[in-house]
Amino acid sequence: MTTRPDVAERPAFLEVERSLTGRTWIGPSAEDDRLAEAMCQRTGLADPVARVLCGAGVTPDNAAAYLAPALRDLLPDPLALKDMDRAAARFLAALARRERIAVFGDYDVDGGASAALLLVWLRAMGNEATLYIPDRIDEGYGPNDAAMKALARDHDLIVCVDCGTLSHGPVSAAEGADVVILDHHLSGETLPAAVAVVNPNRQDESGDLGHLCAASVVFLLLVEANRRLRSEGVTGPDLIALLDLVALATVADVAPLIGVNRALVRQGLTVMARRRRAGLVALSDVAKMDTAPTAFHLGFLLGPRINAGGRIGQADLGARLLSTDDPREAERLAERLDALNSERREVEARVREEALAQAEARGTDGALVWAASQGWHPGVVGIVAARLTEATGRPSVVIGLDRGIGKGSGRSVAGIDLGAAIQRVAAEGLLLKGGGHRMAAGLTVAGDGIDAAMARLSDLLARQGSGQGEARPLRLAGLLMASAASPEIVEEIERAGPFGMGAPAPRFAIARCRITSARRVGERHLKLSVTDGSGPTLDAIAFGAFDSDLGNALENHGGDRFHLAGRLELNHWRGRSRAQLRLEDAARA
Repeated sequence: MTTRPDVAERPAFLEVERSLTGRTWIGPSAEDDRLAEAMCQRTGLADPVARVLCGAGVTPDNAAAYLAPALRDLLPDPLALKDMDRAAARFLAALARRERIAVFGDYDVDGGASAALLLVWLRAMGNEATLYIPDRIDEGYGPNDAAMKALARDHDLIVCVDCGTLSHGPVSAAEGADVVILDHHLSGETLPAAVAVVNPNRQDESGDLGHLCAASVVFLLLVEANRRLRSEGVTGPDLIALLDLVALATVADVAPLIGVNRALVRQGLTVMARRRRAGLVALSDVAKMDTAPTAFHLGFLLGPRINAGGRIGQADLGARLLSTDDPREAERLAERLDALNSERREVEARVREEALAQAEARGTDGALVWAASQGWHPGVVGIVAARLTEATGRPSVVIGLDRGIGKGSGRSVAGIDLGAAIQRVAAEGLLLKGGGHRMAAGLTVAGDGIDAAMARLSDLLARQGSGQGEARPLRLAGLLMASAASPEIVEEIERAGPFGMGAPAPRFAIARCRITSARRVGERHLKLSVTDGSGPTLDAIAFGAFDSDLGNALENHGGDRFHLAGRLELNHWRGRSRAQLRLEDAARA
């Protein structure tokens, strides 16, 4: 039996031990090459596609099923989740008795999509539920006493989506109304006194479904509701038509694209391409999407615009957009969110520059990178934390201070559970509150306690292995000739998607390229045309190139040859599609 060499023991791919972004390139092992060759021979797939499948642990025998995931085969039984039976029973009882139902959601995409799922389903069944999304600045994340008391006065059932698992006080404050919680955030040792808390990340759950976002949990509730209605001879709303919302939430909430998540996103993208949801049609148009939607569009074009309402505008705009069936209202809401997103980018750029400078002054080689300052808008600290993580390869926390209280957000890296660490720091009393999930979390902290809280958080993350070793390596699926980068091969690779968290898009290297043209796009990006001498030139785009040495080196190439690394994608322009390299790294050849 052959033992596959550890990544650290492999020689640097193309001998790139330190690239222009400071990374070592790690290519496929001899065993990876052997598996890819066997996959090609048995399936007839192109080599790049075979490498993607082998990297995902797919065998030739199950390649066909992987390339065409069937939701019916992968969707779990809703009753596998604790409290689902009680949640579905109470939900349908409220519907049958025509009770007044309120939906309390988070202000991000997952919360908005989760709320929209319930609102749309209930509307189809003749119940117009009340939507409540808390204001990020005035109320903060999740249920609060005042809001729950007010909702309880006028409603019989409150369904909390993408929040509520840690809200013991607010749930108790909802006197006179029942509360059902549909969430996915990490729970504490005890649960609120709700009728049901359906959460795959409860401490008494197996964790097998811990990768689901809140919208998927809501979808499973609706699957069970439809099943019970069907047993009574009643036809429930079309659930397949709701998968566009589940796909959007899954990608935007950075849920790992594995198992059923992959199937939900694949099917959801197909549903979205039919352009039947007024809100998503309007938002796609305002974002100038002129091709079939992909996971990239969900994560980088639609998601940020929906989030903009909760970040710096009116918190319920996203959920209202996703739930409306009025095209005119959808257009108005989409235009408002697009304008807010532009404003958000301006605010983010300023905070990002200040936070990065502060983090670099403090040091970025430890287990945690963090920054805090007075006046930083709490609506952008999460995005800025993500930018710090991208730049440093470390978990990051960014905190905005206002009147002595800091509200922060953190982003993590693969293998480091930031949510659990923040929850522990909160339990120890160093944070006023905090929680989340593995890759993202939020916190509230007293201004004079930030240093102590961040020191403790750094210690906990170091124990998980954060900050050990040099900058993270760049993993490459293999070598590709520029002439092989055709639209057809890009489409074949996309069949192995969708790509995202837990299923990274494959990165390929193109060796010894000569740059035929280079021009700046804006202040931070670089557009290139390159050739390796094997055929026509290949277009490449390097976003954020001038955030590192990459931009200057390639712009001022002086005729030198470079090894290039990145992801292949299709660039659509004036009705034509061309393959393009989304350039992430380079090294002098």
